[in-house]
Amino acid sequence: MCKLMYLGLIGSMLLSSGTMAQQATYVLVHGAWGGGWSFKQTDSLLRLQGNTVYRPTLSGLGERVHLASPDIDLRTHIADVVNTILFENLHDVILLGHSYGGMVVTGVADSIPERIRQLVYLDAFVPEDGQSVATAHGQQQTGREKPSADGLIHPFWSTDDQKFPHDVPQPAKTFSQPLVLKNKERFNIPTTYILTYEGDDPGKDAFAFFANRAKGYGWKIIHMQAGHNPQMDMPDKLVELLSKVGGEK
Repeated sequence: MCKLMYLGLIGSMLLSSGTMAQQATYVLVHGAWGGGWSFKQTDSLLRLQGNTVYRPTLSGLGERVHLASPDIDLRTHIADVVNTILFENLHDVILLGHSYGGMVVTGVADSIPERIRQLVYLDAFVPEDGQSVATAHGQQQTGREKPSADGLIHPFWSTDDQKFPHDVPQPAKTFSQPLVLKNKERFNIPTTYILTYEGDDPGKDAFAFFANRAKGYGWKIIHMQAGHNPQMDMPDKLVELLSKVGGEK
């Protein structure tokens, strides 16, 4: 079965099963080393339900890798998404951040909370004021997060001879720059945390720390048995969850 037929079949199943949510506007923010390409299948399935979808690629990553620079920091990536929302004149946005994207969407929510209807953290960092990727767990930088001489953090699992799309180096300042949070209005945004896990115990997952932090904030917690990248590995299941979240008021 070709991919278009598959997507059409899945879309029909979602519609006929009654999981279609009220049409919504989604902004999907990818994780470190990635790009908007990682949400391509998720995007297609959401559009089949009649939703509007944006999946911006953060500066220096994905198809914007030619702009990579050690000067790119977390503020740059937050501005990427804020400006997507402002220049596209988007309102009532369902804003999703995956993994490192949790740092970004937290900054976006702090900047323009009035544009966001709901926040979704997908196996993502949940930072507090003054924390960075390197310190969000309450500990200092680890080896994987240290930059090379070019100011970038190179993914050891990705090589230049891989077919596109693939992960690319991440500007190191996006991991080391602390997030400054000032706007308490972001806490009024309904928020859901989706913890993906493999095995039988969600509590053993590497991101369970952040799910517990989210629970402490009173956010809705959803456990999804999946790997770290369900947007690529299980897009149909992810869209089913997002449809339910998007249909909530």
